[in-house]
Amino acid sequence: MNREYHKWYSERLEREMELLVFGHTGRAVLFFPTRMARFYDYENWGIVNALKARIDNGELQLFCVDSIDRESFYNPQVFPAVRIARHLQYEKYLIEEVIPMIRLKNNSGYIETAGCSMGAYHAVNLAMKYPWLFKKSVGISGRYDLTKGPGDFKDLLDGHHNETVYFNMPEQYIPNLNDHFLLNAIRSMEVILAVGETDPFLPGNEDFSKKLWEKGIANQFHIWESNAHRPHYWRKMLPIYL
Repeated sequence: MNREYHKWYSERLEREMELLVFGHTGRAVLFFPTRMARFYDYENWGIVNALKARIDNGELQLFCVDSIDRESFYNPQVFPAVRIARHLQYEKYLIEEVIPMIRLKNNSGYIETAGCSMGAYHAVNLAMKYPWLFKKSVGISGRYDLTKGPGDFKDLLDGHHNETVYFNMPEQYIPNLNDHFLLNAIRSMEVILAVGETDPFLPGNEDFSKKLWEKGIANQFHIWESNAHRPHYWRKMLPIYL
């Protein structure tokens, strides 16, 4: 399997960022790590190996990016407005630095987003905001409104809410989206959501899937046994849904 390590100084984030590329051609997958995890964790957890056959036969090329969640949503040392602002800098890094890099390395014209847990939020939110860039989005074990605190999970913005927060929470902005260009672009994407039957995020996933359908956005919604919020399950789920 082709494996490449890349590192460069991001002007948007004013820090060095790293990522791993697996594969040589095929559908490009912008692959987001889990909550506060790193770009190498999917490899360490055996998830990349679970996709090896599809990578080696040229069907998939993974671009495993790093996260800055510790500097944004999971940074209690700064005000919520600073957290969401840092997230938007991360978004600019993805759109203005990572996407061009993917296009240089992959000429398939097909890019999809994917992620597990917190990575599912990043994958789905980015695809919903920039749907003309992507053909597909896969969210596994994710929540799509970080201002809600199901189970033991907390509101990551501590009650702070403004227009910026609103436009980064898919469960909030999708129901009121009326821009025909954006809606048509989202409707042209393949959207897949998967979550465990005892995962605290299940109600949110059910609600989000329903809201997508109400806007004419087709989506696949799969419920797995148990909590399914662990690498053991993701190794089974990702080969099916990517």
